[in-house]
Amino acid sequence: MTPERPLAADELLDIVDEDDRVVGRAPRGEATARRLRHRCAFVLARDGAGRIFVHRRTARKLVFPSRYDMFVGGVVGAGESYDRAALREAEEELGVSGLPAPEPLFRFRYETPEHAWWSAVYQVRCDLPVNPQREEVAWHAFLTPEELERRLTGWEWVPDGLDAYRRLLALHGGALPPLPAGPATG
Repeated sequence: MTPERPLAADELLDIVDEDDRVVGRAPRGEATARRLRHRCAFVLARDGAGRIFVHRRTARKLVFPSRYDMFVGGVVGAGESYDRAALREAEEELGVSGLPAPEPLFRFRYETPEHAWWSAVYQVRCDLPVNPQREEVAWHAFLTPEELERRLTGWEWVPDGLDAYRRLLALHGGALPPLPAGPATG
């Protein structure tokens, strides 16, 4: 039996330079294999109680398979804005529609010997019942910040998400930013 092909290897991405300027395009599989810098959106999804959506990625993911992540999100498609990708990816991974626009928090460049991308970090309040994509999410739960903190050393996390989470906490004095307001009620 041959292994299944990783997800989304043919998705077309903008390739960017060290200053996040578009310098070309390539399929995602090629960008990953050749360490071409591209763009990603990370969205911290929190419910009305402030709990964080945490999930374990499926084994078929192209990058960091079977690892835990405290962000939903993914690559920004060719010609797509960070803002649009953040909303699209959050709705896709959470399995919801009608989320408010994610709130932009900061950007950073993630670079290792294997990977390179510009990352835009957002947060969104999700009070909708979630139904995560089975192709993307093997397990999920909403965890309190304290529960998440206890699991940071025991679980194998995606390194870019862990880096983004630590940067987020550092920017806010060790705490999460205020929870975005919920939907208006009549």
